[in-house]
Amino acid sequence: MPLSNNDIFKKLRVALKLRDEDIVHICSLVDFKVTKSEIGAIFRSEDHPKYMECGDQFLRNFLNGLVIYKRGPLPKKEDKKKKEEKK
Repeated sequence: MPLSNNDIFKKLRVALKLRDEDIVHICSLVDFKVTKSEIGAIFRSEDHPKYMECGDQFLRNFLNGLVIYKRGPLPKKEDKKKKEEKK
């Protein structure tokens, strides 16, 4: 049975030891607004009445924000040119 987006998101949260506040911050790095209640709904069990499925867009934005959170923002093209000129 393949993993759902919810399963992937849960595993990333546990592996990276992320709290709800961290996830909200990570999503804000890519201008994706999410609330703690939405995050809580994603992590509920499937049979819970307030369960919410983690869509592709949500997971994609979280992963893009996670890259920025862990590595920092991409340098602008101008910055790259300046570094090359200094060499």
